[in-house]
Amino acid sequence: MKKTYHIAVIPGDGIGPEVINEGVKVLKKVAELDGRFEFKFAYFPWGCEYYSKHGKMMDDDGIEQLKNFDAIYLGAVGYPGVPDHISLWDLLLKIRKSFDQYVNLRPITCLSEDVCPLKHVKKEDIDMLIIRENSEGEYAGAGDWLFKDKKEEVVLQTGVFSRKGTERIIRYAFETARKAGKALTSVSKGNALNYSMVFWDQIFAEVGREYPDVETYSYLVDAASMFMVQQPKRFEIVVTSNLFGDILTDLGAALTGGLGLAAGANINPERKYPSMFEPVHGSAPDISGQGKANPLASIWSASQMLDFFGFEEHSKRLIKIIEKLLKETECLTPDMGGNALTGDVGDFFVNILESELARQ
Repeated sequence: MKKTYHIAVIPGDGIGPEVINEGVKVLKKVAELDGRFEFKFAYFPWGCEYYSKHGKMMDDDGIEQLKNFDAIYLGAVGYPGVPDHISLWDLLLKIRKSFDQYVNLRPITCLSEDVCPLKHVKKEDIDMLIIRENSEGEYAGAGDWLFKDKKEEVVLQTGVFSRKGTERIIRYAFETARKAGKALTSVSKGNALNYSMVFWDQIFAEVGREYPDVETYSYLVDAASMFMVQQPKRFEIVVTSNLFGDILTDLGAALTGGLGLAAGANINPERKYPSMFEPVHGSAPDISGQGKANPLASIWSASQMLDFFGFEEHSKRLIKIIEKLLKETECLTPDMGGNALTGDVGDFFVNILESELARQ
Protein backbone atom coordinates (compact mmCIF):
# COMPACT_ATOMS: atom_id res chain seq x y z
CA MET A 1 0.00 0.00 0.00
CA LYS A 2 1.23 3.47 -0.87
CA LYS A 3 2.24 5.82 1.89
CA THR A 4 0.24 9.05 1.69
CA TYR A 5 1.78 12.36 2.76
CA HIS A 6 -0.68 15.15 3.45
CA ILE A 7 0.78 18.54 2.54
CA ALA A 8 -0.74 21.91 3.46
CA VAL A 9 -0.02 24.36 0.65
CA ILE A 10 -0.03 28.10 1.35
CA PRO A 11 0.80 29.68 -2.04
CA GLY A 12 0.74 33.15 -0.47
CA ASP A 13 1.38 36.41 -2.28
CA GLY A 14 2.94 37.76 -5.46
CA ILE A 15 4.96 35.11 -7.27
CA GLY A 16 4.30 32.61 -4.49
CA PRO A 17 1.47 30.77 -6.30
CA GLU A 18 3.46 30.71 -9.55
CA VAL A 19 6.55 29.03 -8.12
CA ILE A 20 4.68 26.75 -5.72
CA ASN A 21 2.68 25.42 -8.66
CA GLU A 22 5.91 24.18 -10.26
CA GLY A 23 7.14 22.65 -7.02
CA VAL A 24 3.89 20.77 -6.61
CA LYS A 25 4.18 19.61 -10.23
CA VAL A 26 7.62 18.17 -9.51
CA LEU A 27 6.55 16.51 -6.24
CA LYS A 28 3.60 14.84 -7.98
CA LYS A 29 5.86 13.52 -10.73
CA VAL A 30 8.42 12.18 -8.26
CA ALA A 31 5.68 10.30 -6.39
CA GLU A 32 4.17 9.00 -9.63
CA LEU A 33 7.47 7.70 -10.93
CA ASP A 34 8.48 6.16 -7.61
CA GLY A 35 5.20 4.38 -6.91
CA ARG A 36 5.78 3.81 -3.20
CA PHE A 37 4.10 6.96 -1.97
CA GLU A 38 1.77 9.77 -2.96
CA PHE A 39 1.08 13.34 -1.98
CA LYS A 40 -2.30 14.81 -1.12
CA PHE A 41 -2.31 18.62 -1.27
CA ALA A 42 -4.74 20.89 0.58
CA TYR A 43 -4.65 24.59 -0.33
CA PHE A 44 -5.12 27.52 2.04
CA PRO A 45 -5.77 31.05 0.68
CA TRP A 46 -3.91 32.89 3.44
CA GLY A 47 -1.66 35.88 2.94
CA CYS A 48 -1.91 39.58 2.18
CA GLU A 49 -4.88 39.32 -0.17
CA TYR A 50 -6.70 37.42 2.55
CA TYR A 51 -5.67 40.16 5.00
CA SER A 52 -7.12 42.87 2.75
CA LYS A 53 -10.50 41.12 2.87
CA HIS A 54 -10.58 39.82 6.43
CA GLY A 55 -8.14 41.96 8.43
CA LYS A 56 -6.00 38.96 9.32
CA MET A 57 -3.33 36.92 7.57
CA MET A 58 -4.88 33.54 8.32
CA ASP A 59 -7.98 32.02 9.93
CA ASP A 60 -8.24 32.37 13.68
CA ASP A 61 -8.00 28.60 13.98
CA GLY A 62 -5.36 28.34 11.25
CA ILE A 63 -2.78 26.65 13.44
CA GLU A 64 -5.35 24.08 14.51
CA GLN A 65 -6.15 23.43 10.85
CA LEU A 66 -2.50 22.86 9.99
CA LYS A 67 -1.32 20.78 12.91
CA ASN A 68 -2.23 17.34 11.54
CA PHE A 69 -0.51 17.73 8.16
CA ASP A 70 2.77 15.98 7.47
CA ALA A 71 4.35 19.17 6.12
CA ILE A 72 3.59 22.72 5.02
CA TYR A 73 4.66 24.11 1.65
CA LEU A 74 4.78 27.91 1.66
CA GLY A 75 5.15 30.19 -1.36
CA ALA A 76 5.78 33.72 -0.09
CA VAL A 77 4.18 36.36 2.10
CA GLY A 78 4.26 40.11 1.72
CA TYR A 79 2.69 42.64 -0.59
CA PRO A 80 2.45 46.45 -0.86
CA GLY A 81 -0.28 47.79 1.37
CA VAL A 82 0.32 45.36 4.21
CA PRO A 83 3.16 46.30 6.60
CA ASP A 84 5.98 43.75 6.50
CA HIS A 85 5.93 43.20 10.25
CA ILE A 86 2.27 42.15 9.99
CA SER A 87 2.70 39.78 7.05
CA LEU A 88 5.78 38.23 8.65
CA TRP A 89 4.64 37.94 12.26
CA ASP A 90 1.02 37.01 11.65
CA LEU A 91 1.71 34.11 9.31
CA LEU A 92 5.28 32.92 8.75
CA LEU A 93 6.63 33.51 12.26
CA LYS A 94 3.33 32.45 13.81
CA ILE A 95 3.64 29.05 12.12
CA ARG A 96 7.33 28.69 13.00
CA LYS A 97 6.73 29.45 16.66
CA SER A 98 3.45 27.55 17.06
CA PHE A 99 4.98 24.38 15.63
CA ASP A 100 8.33 24.81 17.37
CA GLN A 101 10.21 24.78 14.08
CA TYR A 102 13.39 25.75 15.85
CA VAL A 103 15.78 24.55 13.14
CA ASN A 104 16.13 26.54 9.92
CA LEU A 105 18.18 24.78 7.25
CA ARG A 106 19.60 26.84 4.40
CA PRO A 107 21.88 25.03 1.94
CA ILE A 108 24.47 27.35 0.39
CA THR A 109 25.79 25.29 -2.51
CA CYS A 110 27.18 26.58 -5.78
CA LEU A 111 25.80 24.42 -8.59
CA SER A 112 27.36 26.43 -11.41
CA GLU A 113 30.36 28.75 -11.59
CA ASP A 114 28.49 30.72 -14.28
CA VAL A 115 26.03 32.10 -11.72
CA CYS A 116 28.62 32.81 -9.01
CA PRO A 117 29.90 36.40 -8.85
CA LEU A 118 33.16 35.26 -7.24
CA LYS A 119 35.63 34.59 -10.03
CA HIS A 120 38.44 33.56 -7.70
CA VAL A 121 36.68 30.45 -6.34
CA LYS A 122 35.72 27.11 -7.84
CA LYS A 123 32.23 25.67 -7.76
CA GLU A 124 33.21 23.06 -5.19
CA ASP A 125 34.56 25.75 -2.85
CA ILE A 126 31.04 26.86 -1.90
CA ASP A 127 29.21 23.99 -0.26
CA MET A 128 27.90 24.73 3.19
CA LEU A 129 24.79 24.18 5.29
CA ILE A 130 23.77 27.03 7.57
CA ILE A 131 21.78 25.92 10.60
CA ARG A 132 19.94 28.94 11.96
CA GLU A 133 18.19 29.11 15.31
CA ASN A 134 14.59 29.74 14.28
CA SER A 135 12.43 30.27 17.34
CA GLU A 136 13.87 32.94 19.64
CA GLY A 137 16.97 35.13 19.71
CA GLU A 138 16.57 38.51 18.07
CA TYR A 139 13.20 37.49 16.57
CA ALA A 140 11.57 36.58 19.86
CA GLY A 141 9.29 39.61 19.65
CA ALA A 142 10.25 40.84 23.10
CA GLY A 143 10.63 44.52 23.87
CA ASP A 144 8.72 47.71 24.49
CA TRP A 145 7.85 51.07 22.96
CA LEU A 146 7.91 53.78 25.60
CA PHE A 147 6.69 57.37 25.42
CA LYS A 148 5.53 56.91 21.85
CA ASP A 149 5.49 60.07 19.72
CA LYS A 150 7.08 62.10 22.51
CA LYS A 151 10.54 63.64 22.58
CA GLU A 152 11.73 61.09 25.15
CA GLU A 153 10.54 58.18 22.99
CA VAL A 154 12.48 54.95 23.59
CA VAL A 155 12.26 51.63 21.76
CA LEU A 156 13.57 48.40 23.28
CA GLN A 157 14.12 45.27 21.18
CA THR A 158 15.17 42.37 23.39
CA GLY A 159 16.98 39.29 22.15
CA VAL A 160 15.93 36.17 24.03
CA PHE A 161 18.47 33.36 24.38
CA SER A 162 17.30 30.56 26.64
CA ARG A 163 19.56 27.71 27.64
CA LYS A 164 17.05 25.26 26.18
CA GLY A 165 16.79 27.09 22.86
CA THR A 166 20.49 27.75 22.48
CA GLU A 167 21.62 24.31 23.54
CA ARG A 168 19.20 22.38 21.34
CA ILE A 169 20.14 24.22 18.12
CA ILE A 170 23.85 23.86 18.83
CA ARG A 171 23.44 20.19 19.67
CA TYR A 172 21.47 19.67 16.44
CA ALA A 173 24.35 21.28 14.54
CA PHE A 174 26.93 19.06 16.23
CA GLU A 175 24.88 15.95 15.42
CA THR A 176 24.57 17.08 11.79
CA ALA A 177 28.31 17.73 11.54
CA ARG A 178 29.17 14.38 13.12
CA LYS A 179 26.84 12.49 10.77
CA ALA A 180 28.27 14.28 7.73
CA GLY A 181 31.87 14.02 8.89
CA LYS A 182 32.30 17.76 8.46
CA ALA A 183 33.63 20.69 10.49
CA LEU A 184 31.25 22.90 12.48
CA THR A 185 31.61 26.68 12.67
CA SER A 186 29.79 28.85 15.20
CA VAL A 187 29.10 32.47 14.24
CA SER A 188 28.40 34.98 17.02
CA LYS A 189 29.38 38.47 18.20
CA GLY A 190 30.61 37.92 21.73
CA ASN A 191 32.95 40.89 21.75
CA ALA A 192 30.09 43.40 21.49
CA LEU A 193 26.93 41.59 22.64
CA ASN A 194 28.20 40.91 26.12
CA TYR A 195 25.22 38.90 27.35
CA SER A 196 23.52 37.00 24.52
CA MET A 197 26.54 36.14 22.41
CA VAL A 198 28.88 35.47 25.34
CA PHE A 199 26.21 33.02 26.49
CA TRP A 200 26.03 31.51 22.97
CA ASP A 201 29.81 31.02 22.90
CA GLN A 202 29.71 29.41 26.34
CA ILE A 203 27.02 26.91 25.30
CA PHE A 204 28.89 26.12 22.07
CA ALA A 205 31.99 25.27 24.10
CA GLU A 206 30.00 23.21 26.64
CA VAL A 207 28.20 21.11 24.04
CA GLY A 208 31.37 20.80 21.98
CA ARG A 209 33.05 18.86 24.78
CA GLU A 210 30.57 16.05 24.11
CA TYR A 211 31.69 15.87 20.47
CA PRO A 212 35.51 15.63 20.54
CA ASP A 213 35.43 14.05 17.08
CA VAL A 214 33.90 17.16 15.46
CA GLU A 215 36.35 19.82 14.30
CA THR A 216 35.13 23.25 15.37
CA TYR A 217 35.72 26.91 14.58
CA SER A 218 34.21 30.10 15.94
CA TYR A 219 34.04 33.45 14.14
CA LEU A 220 32.60 36.85 14.86
CA VAL A 221 29.80 37.59 12.41
CA ASP A 222 31.65 40.44 10.69
CA ALA A 223 34.71 38.26 10.11
CA ALA A 224 32.48 35.40 8.95
CA SER A 225 30.85 37.69 6.39
CA MET A 226 34.25 38.61 5.01
CA PHE A 227 35.46 35.01 4.90
CA MET A 228 32.27 33.86 3.14
CA VAL A 229 33.23 36.12 0.24
CA GLN A 230 37.00 35.74 0.32
CA GLN A 231 37.39 32.12 1.44
CA PRO A 232 34.02 30.34 1.37
CA LYS A 233 35.77 26.97 1.48
CA ARG A 234 36.34 27.58 5.20
CA PHE A 235 32.69 26.76 5.91
CA GLU A 236 31.00 23.34 5.90
CA ILE A 237 28.34 23.26 8.65
CA VAL A 238 27.55 26.61 10.27
CA VAL A 239 25.39 27.29 13.32
CA THR A 240 24.27 30.76 14.29
CA SER A 241 21.50 32.85 15.81
CA ASN A 242 18.23 33.89 14.22
CA LEU A 243 19.27 37.34 13.01
CA PHE A 244 22.81 36.46 11.94
CA GLY A 245 21.51 33.37 10.16
CA ASP A 246 18.95 35.44 8.28
CA ILE A 247 21.61 37.85 7.02
CA LEU A 248 24.37 35.35 6.29
CA THR A 249 22.09 33.05 4.29
CA ASP A 250 21.07 35.88 1.98
CA LEU A 251 24.74 36.68 1.51
CA GLY A 252 25.25 33.02 0.72
CA ALA A 253 22.41 33.13 -1.81
CA ALA A 254 24.12 36.03 -3.56
CA LEU A 255 27.26 33.91 -3.90
CA THR A 256 25.43 30.97 -5.46
CA GLY A 257 23.13 32.55 -8.04
CA GLY A 258 20.73 34.82 -6.18
CA LEU A 259 17.51 34.39 -4.24
CA GLY A 260 15.93 32.53 -7.16
CA LEU A 261 17.98 29.55 -6.00
CA ALA A 262 17.51 30.03 -2.24
CA ALA A 263 15.55 27.33 -0.43
CA GLY A 264 14.81 26.90 3.24
CA ALA A 265 13.37 24.32 5.61
CA ASN A 266 11.82 25.09 8.99
CA ILE A 267 12.16 21.88 10.94
CA ASN A 268 10.62 20.47 14.09
CA PRO A 269 13.15 17.65 14.58
CA GLU A 270 10.98 15.75 17.06
CA ARG A 271 8.21 15.62 14.40
CA LYS A 272 5.60 16.47 17.00
CA TYR A 273 4.41 19.19 14.63
CA PRO A 274 4.59 19.63 10.85
CA SER A 275 7.73 21.15 9.38
CA MET A 276 7.55 23.87 6.72
CA PHE A 277 9.43 24.19 3.43
CA GLU A 278 9.71 27.38 1.41
CA PRO A 279 11.62 29.28 -1.26
CA VAL A 280 12.94 32.31 0.59
CA HIS A 281 13.03 34.86 -2.22
CA GLY A 282 9.90 36.72 -1.13
CA SER A 283 6.81 37.66 -3.10
CA ALA A 284 8.52 39.89 -5.73
CA PRO A 285 5.37 41.92 -6.55
CA ASP A 286 7.21 43.76 -9.33
CA ILE A 287 7.19 40.64 -11.51
CA SER A 288 4.06 38.96 -10.18
CA GLY A 289 1.80 37.53 -12.87
CA GLN A 290 4.35 37.95 -15.65
CA GLY A 291 5.64 34.37 -15.70
CA LYS A 292 9.19 35.55 -15.01
CA ALA A 293 9.57 34.04 -11.55
CA ASN A 294 12.31 31.47 -11.06
CA PRO A 295 10.79 28.22 -9.69
CA LEU A 296 14.11 26.53 -8.90
CA ALA A 297 14.16 27.66 -5.25
CA SER A 298 10.67 26.22 -4.86
CA ILE A 299 11.84 22.94 -6.38
CA TRP A 300 14.95 22.97 -4.18
CA SER A 301 12.74 23.37 -1.09
CA ALA A 302 10.64 20.46 -2.40
CA SER A 303 13.84 18.41 -2.43
CA GLN A 304 14.34 19.32 1.23
CA MET A 305 10.85 18.01 1.93
CA LEU A 306 11.67 14.74 0.19
CA ASP A 307 14.85 14.45 2.23
CA PHE A 308 12.86 15.08 5.42
CA PHE A 309 10.49 12.25 4.51
CA GLY A 310 13.42 9.90 3.99
CA PHE A 311 13.69 9.95 0.19
CA GLU A 312 17.28 11.11 0.03
CA GLU A 313 17.83 9.62 -3.42
CA HIS A 314 15.03 11.72 -4.89
CA SER A 315 16.24 14.81 -3.04
CA LYS A 316 19.72 14.44 -4.52
CA ARG A 317 18.25 13.79 -7.97
CA LEU A 318 16.34 17.08 -7.95
CA ILE A 319 19.49 18.99 -7.02
CA LYS A 320 21.40 17.28 -9.83
CA ILE A 321 18.70 18.31 -12.31
CA ILE A 322 18.88 21.92 -11.11
CA GLU A 323 22.64 21.74 -11.65
CA LYS A 324 22.06 20.35 -15.15
CA LEU A 325 19.62 23.14 -16.00
CA LEU A 326 22.12 25.78 -14.91
CA LYS A 327 24.89 24.18 -16.92
CA GLU A 328 22.94 23.70 -20.16
CA THR A 329 21.18 27.14 -19.91
CA GLU A 330 18.53 25.96 -22.37
CA CYS A 331 15.56 26.73 -20.13
CA LEU A 332 16.18 29.45 -17.53
CA THR A 333 14.19 32.43 -16.33
CA PRO A 334 15.40 36.04 -16.86
CA ASP A 335 17.15 36.28 -13.47
CA MET A 336 19.39 33.42 -14.62
CA GLY A 337 20.08 35.03 -18.00
CA GLY A 338 17.39 33.17 -19.95
CA ASN A 339 13.97 34.02 -21.32
CA ALA A 340 11.90 30.99 -20.29
CA LEU A 341 8.62 31.33 -18.44
CA THR A 342 8.06 29.90 -14.97
CA GLY A 343 5.88 27.07 -16.24
CA ASP A 344 8.35 26.25 -19.03
CA VAL A 345 11.08 25.62 -16.47
CA GLY A 346 8.80 23.36 -14.44
CA ASP A 347 7.76 21.38 -17.52
CA PHE A 348 11.36 21.08 -18.72
CA PHE A 349 12.40 19.91 -15.26
CA VAL A 350 9.71 17.21 -15.20
CA ASN A 351 10.77 16.00 -18.66
CA ILE A 352 14.36 15.56 -17.48
CA LEU A 353 13.14 13.78 -14.35
CA GLU A 354 11.06 11.36 -16.41
CA SER A 355 13.88 10.59 -18.83
CA GLU A 356 16.42 10.03 -16.06
CA LEU A 357 14.21 7.64 -14.11
CA ALA A 358 13.23 5.81 -17.31
CA ARG A 359 16.90 4.96 -17.87
CA GLN A 360 17.24 3.29 -14.49
